[in-house]
Amino acid sequence: MENDMDNTVRTGTELLWSALGGDPALVDRVTYGGTSGLLPARLPVMDLARASVAVAGLAAVERAGLPGPVRVDDGAVATAFVSERHLRVDGRAPVSFAPLSRFWRAADGWVRTHANYPHHRAALLAALGADDSADSARSVEAVAAAIGERRAVEVESAVYAAGGLAVALRTPEQWAAHEQGREVAARPPLTRERLDEAPPRRRSGPLRVLDLTRVIAGPVATRTLALLGADVLRIDPPGNPELPDQHADTNVGKRTSALDLDSPADRRAFGELLDAADVLVTGYRPGALDRFDLHRPGLVTARLSAWGDYGPWGGRRGFDSLVQVATGIAVTEGSAEEPGTLPAQALDHGTGYLLAAAVLRSLTEQDREGGTRLVRLALAQTGHWLTHALPRYEPERYVTETDGPLGRLRHALSPVAYEGGPAGWSRPPGVAGADAPAWLTA
Repeated sequence: MENDMDNTVRTGTELLWSALGGDPALVDRVTYGGTSGLLPARLPVMDLARASVAVAGLAAVERAGLPGPVRVDDGAVATAFVSERHLRVDGRAPVSFAPLSRFWRAADGWVRTHANYPHHRAALLAALGADDSADSARSVEAVAAAIGERRAVEVESAVYAAGGLAVALRTPEQWAAHEQGREVAARPPLTRERLDEAPPRRRSGPLRVLDLTRVIAGPVATRTLALLGADVLRIDPPGNPELPDQHADTNVGKRTSALDLDSPADRRAFGELLDAADVLVTGYRPGALDRFDLHRPGLVTARLSAWGDYGPWGGRRGFDSLVQVATGIAVTEGSAEEPGTLPAQALDHGTGYLLAAAVLRSLTEQDREGGTRLVRLALAQTGHWLTHALPRYEPERYVTETDGPLGRLRHALSPVAYEGGPAGWSRPPGVAGADAPAWLTA
């Protein structure tokens, strides 16, 4: 069983490192250890966490030309994957979800909404015809009543049409049959492209990373690049800054600025920054930045989205919690009474470390071969990788059935196993007290 555990841990790293185009021999450098049993879930969340952190480390040592091992400590990994829960600002704990960001009962199932940002909250209330009350309890009551009268998919459509975020709960089977689900399933966990033959940009000083991301996944990626020595400059629109607690958690190591890209002066300033950048990381919904000319020869661009930039949901906004609901993860982790959640925003954090690894690998390849580079990742693709690529605990593998005096008995196999040892017990249990009080004879 120990070998099975080692193989499971290594499998995730090998799969992601292969998707990144890395040298398979480098996987031998990764060592795993630390406290076990963290981030418990029905899905192999801890394996996703280990693998994404491992490939970020591998990409870093490969680029730096360092010979040493990459250490993956379960305690450090699990803590980082819930970093927002450990944050304290002058002793104050942050609020992860606003009152209107939660599961709601619809007329025929469940809906999850996301309304942490003020403009998303306003859109949700407008779509449902609910009053925008300063009293959060009254707003919760109004939204609950409005959603309770409608079908889940109707709520999803109406809220998205209004610019808000709501997703109907789907089973894994329903997502697999959904057009967006089929599009996601047909793709690897990330895509990497070489767009032209442009030479690498001449770099002097630290790597320059222009950060146009929000929430968790993108900021985790750029936070990781900052840790590794990059000069990361994050740009936010002046009237829509990041939520304060998310800023405090994910912007460590970076510098931040505000630019209005609809202002000619700010647009010119942004263009000058982009001209001198080595890496551009974007995390806005697909299409939102298309009106700006972001292409530069020799640039490495990483695009992050929730659902992918393809299919019927390609232009939709999304968050980790909503992707869990749409893709069936919330059903897998839930019960017959209500949906569940992963023990961390694992799609966000996992995608963030994978994105950092993709940027580093693109830079390493670009130094050798040149070319403008584009990498694309989506939370839904990471979710599909979690649910379909990684081995998960299946109790049926460890039980058997035996016929005997008590009937057909289903029971657990023994965990004591070694080469040349017994495959199972030599006899089933008999009727209590029915055996003679004597030793077996040879």
